[in-house]
Amino acid sequence: MDKLKMHSPDLSQHNIDAIAELFPTVVIETVDAEGNPRRAVDLDALRQELSDHVVEGPQERYQLDWPGKRAAAFAANAPIAKTLRPVREESVDFDTTKNLFIEGDNLEALKLLQESYLGKVNLIYIDPPYNTGNDFVYEDDLAESSADYLARSGQKSETGDRLVANTEANGRFHSDWLSMMYSRLKLARGLLTDDGVMIVAISDHEHANLRLLLDQVLGSENFIANVTWQGSGKNDARYTAGGVDYMLIYARNERLLRSLDTRWKEPKPGINQVEAVGRRAWEQSGGDPAKATTIFRSGVRAIRADLEPAVFRYDQIDDEGRVFQADNMTSPNPRPNLMYELTHPETGKAVPTPTNGWRYSRETIDELMAQGRVLFGPDETTSPRLKRFLAEQSDRVPYPTFTQARMPGSKKLEDLLGADVFDYPKDTAVLARWIGAITRDNPDAVVLDFFAGSGSTGHAVMEINAADGGHRRYLLVQLDEAVDHPDYGSIADIARERLRRAGAQVKQGGGFLGSDLDVGFRSLRVATTNMADTRTTADDLVQYALTEAVGSVKPGRTDEDLLFQVLLDWGLDLAEPITVEEVAGRRVFSVAEDALIAYLSGEVTDAVVQEIAKRHPLRAVFLDAGFASDAARINAEQIFREVSPETEVRAI
Repeated sequence: MDKLKMHSPDLSQHNIDAIAELFPTVVIETVDAEGNPRRAVDLDALRQELSDHVVEGPQERYQLDWPGKRAAAFAANAPIAKTLRPVREESVDFDTTKNLFIEGDNLEALKLLQESYLGKVNLIYIDPPYNTGNDFVYEDDLAESSADYLARSGQKSETGDRLVANTEANGRFHSDWLSMMYSRLKLARGLLTDDGVMIVAISDHEHANLRLLLDQVLGSENFIANVTWQGSGKNDARYTAGGVDYMLIYARNERLLRSLDTRWKEPKPGINQVEAVGRRAWEQSGGDPAKATTIFRSGVRAIRADLEPAVFRYDQIDDEGRVFQADNMTSPNPRPNLMYELTHPETGKAVPTPTNGWRYSRETIDELMAQGRVLFGPDETTSPRLKRFLAEQSDRVPYPTFTQARMPGSKKLEDLLGADVFDYPKDTAVLARWIGAITRDNPDAVVLDFFAGSGSTGHAVMEINAADGGHRRYLLVQLDEAVDHPDYGSIADIARERLRRAGAQVKQGGGFLGSDLDVGFRSLRVATTNMADTRTTADDLVQYALTEAVGSVKPGRTDEDLLFQVLLDWGLDLAEPITVEEVAGRRVFSVAEDALIAYLSGEVTDAVVQEIAKRHPLRAVFLDAGFASDAARINAEQIFREVSPETEVRAI
């Protein structure tokens, strides 16, 4: 039962509603003196609407603004006292894999990745909440100063509730979504390589705002495409069938891509099916080109619905079993060097020269004739044709508009996990198409998705590698958002299980290439700092010189936890191979073949220092609490100066 309001109506809001009916452009989002969101009227804009001349007002500028924008920029820049803790039991091939799965708030994860992956990510693909009125957004901590922000970040729980409902009843409905995206996009931009690319999926609800936001963060000059994906529409819709989503694509530096002559290509749809039909027809014909062509044409007609017209035109098989078409050799434009006579090889008479001449120069035609690729008719009255092979025409530039039902994405995940556990998973086929096209010339690309959801991006990366033998890496970030399912506690749990099963499936189906595929992932979790003193800030957690180091470690934190904080502080790749060894009777970590050696548990003896120094690592780190005295610290520094002076030595 609804309750009576027991107070008079808010006439100011009623008046604003009335003004909004007449002049919707003058109504803005703002906050009152207590910080509560509410609608208001831009009086300067209203004066302009009611005037027959230009009204003087505040200086105008072209930009996207909203309440909370400055706070979002601050949130992106403020430091945090956090780290990444490794979770071996949830990982696959932990010691050797190059892939990462990070569980936690993606704003915090992006901050933690700034040193290790600054300028190293080739492609970012994200599919953030669409802000339909039923979504959740991150409730970021907007403190008043960097010091407050840092202190509060160190006190948050390991997996604090960071999601809040963002309904249309919220007075800051669009503003909260924009603030969430702005801080994260600013951080993500810094991770891109100079020739990197960002793809952001979105629906109609925030498409216009997102385009302006990306223009602001990445630069409108770096806009590449607004890809339109038409999914399954609804026939009972009121105006249009709907079902449209978008992918906004931006370059980190489009001018650089142009100077590098970067060109994206993808396989033409149906190429592989047609080639397979051709091989079967050749085998069934016993090597007879005429019979093979008849069988081939019948087989291709059966799959014509799946082919684009350009592929369907390849309708013949030659005497070597190759699929080809007899293509026109007439030039579309006249040029003097294309006007010459061709002699028919049987009659010895000249073939009539087309009005615009031939498509190729005389030299090129002579080469093609020598290769048997110019097909003459029975006599000189028939214009010759070019023998164009299907295998040579396998690629095309990706089209920015495509139609594809979204059901396969859901069905694929349900078949893999044996249950319906996640709503609207991304379609790996669509992801693989765009990731593959953009990274075709860079099979070692690093791909980041910090709204990972069910892990579709990681799944797609593994499938692309299996198809072309590449070694692309994925970095996924997903909040541990709770789900109501008996087998999974959070979306992060679903994603990890998907990656495990998909990896095994891809490896099994990879054939000869399967043994070389990296289908593992190193599972990490955003956590508070490993250092016990919560007053110690992230700025203080850089490795000190041995003679200056102090501090202690929180109970329950391991030497491997400390190792990953060292990797972050030193800006090393978090996916470098790690080996656990015994040196002078102590458990020691070697990272990337002694790029770093870390001994972070137990007493630091002269013997272990000597053995580590003899290996001449680039870096060495010890736990300060492991030194028995100041003299022991000084002695360790002296050993390295004598045995391995090139080693950078630190302690935590």
